[in-house]
Amino acid sequence: MDSLPMSGAPTLEITLATPALLFPAVSLLLLAYTNRFVTLANLIRALHDKYKADPNVILMGQIKNLRYRVELIKHMQAAGISSMFFCVLCMFTLFAGFVTPAKVLFAVSLLLMLASLGLSLAEIWVSVNALNLHISDLEHLETEQREEKMRK
Repeated sequence: MDSLPMSGAPTLEITLATPALLFPAVSLLLLAYTNRFVTLANLIRALHDKYKADPNVILMGQIKNLRYRVELIKHMQAAGISSMFFCVLCMFTLFAGFVTPAKVLFAVSLLLMLASLGLSLAEIWVSVNALNLHISDLEHLETEQREEKMRK
């Protein structure tokens, strides 16, 4: 009960170690985001070449989907990097002895991390839709083969 002020609301004790806790998480997330980006970039290049050789609607749908996913990843990375930036700024502010501004900076860092994770969830959702689009041509082919067998 010692950490409760007169109003009854809990207080936040913040030290240099508090924002430092985010460094491993943010670093791993940024690495994962970069891997996603590189994978998508390679896929886009391959689909681009394939589309130039044989244009079709499904490939164009996949390319548009990938373009949107790359934009989401760009924003995920920006929010993650900004989170890290505010974490470092928070630590510097704590080091300088300004606890209240450091708490605000840490809160901003956490909000940016939430935004990054939210965008990551959206990108996963779009990714699943892309896989469904990719599989749709196989389902269509299977239906055509089944109908052809019935005609014979």
